[in-house]
Amino acid sequence: MAKARRGKSKTKSKTKSKGKRGALRILIVEARFYDDISDRLLTGACSVLDNAGCAYDTITVPGALELPAAIAMALDAGRYDGAVALGCVVRGDTYHFEVVADESGRGLMELAVRERLAIGNGILTVNTEAQARARSGKISNKGADAARAALVMTRLKRDLK
Repeated sequence: MAKARRGKSKTKSKTKSKGKRGALRILIVEARFYDDISDRLLTGACSVLDNAGCAYDTITVPGALELPAAIAMALDAGRYDGAVALGCVVRGDTYHFEVVADESGRGLMELAVRERLAIGNGILTVNTEAQARARSGKISNKGADAARAALVMTRLKRDLK
């Protein structure tokens, strides 16, 4: 079951709201299978959204396969302008890696195209946890990159209306 986390804090139930009225409202959905990597991706995404003056909420799901469904459910409510999906899939010894990596990415892309949603994909698909740490650090952070992509696509959608 998804548990709600709002804003930066893991324990507070407060929505992070920065900027003026009418600011973009973004949903971050994070898969918590690898907690340390998830924390780093979330920090990157929140930093970008804070700097952009966005309001955002964060919800948590167990793994990457649940990300597309959680985003679809939340965006149906009409409260968000865009979404950021964060997660990490590390290759193991079985075919499971391919299934999770392929289907979570496919699910996000299908949802974005079918529903015309602005979704930043921050799901790491890596061979090792060391690669995941390298892609979720201060110099290179795919959570931050996904938030930037969501902002660009959200603004594009608004401009095209």
